[in-house]
Amino acid sequence: MDTLSYKTISANKATVQKEWVVVDATDLVLGRMGSKVAKLLRGKYKPSFTPHVDCGDNVIIVNAEKVQLTGNKWNDRVYLSHTGYPGGQREITPAKLMAKDPEKLIKKVVKGMLPKNKLGAQLLGNLYVFGGAEHNMQAQQPKQIDLNTLK
Repeated sequence: MDTLSYKTISANKATVQKEWVVVDATDLVLGRMGSKVAKLLRGKYKPSFTPHVDCGDNVIIVNAEKVQLTGNKWNDRVYLSHTGYPGGQREITPAKLMAKDPEKLIKKVVKGMLPKNKLGAQLLGNLYVFGGAEHNMQAQQPKQIDLNTLK
């Protein structure tokens, strides 16, 4: 029996195969889309996944303003933030955030599903969100991906 075939391969920055993928957010549910995008960013769909390495893909999300939320979550859900000053707690609903900046809503959702450390901040840099159907990343030759085929 060849024991070399049973060695676990640990990916590093030099051996990682990163790709560019485009996700169309039209009529997708925000949380379900966010969790699959977070898995793509993390690299969990790849056989060479290594937890401490950025081995995920670069993800481009288009049509961010056409994302959906189920039920009354557009107005009932509240996101809290704090300015750092006394009495500086602010709240905003997804409907107000979507009207103000749809890219920020999707980045906020995906950020909450990534690790809360330096690696998570680095992975969030691999996410590009565009409100409309056009994006400026054609030079990378991204491939279109359907999130409904991913588990």
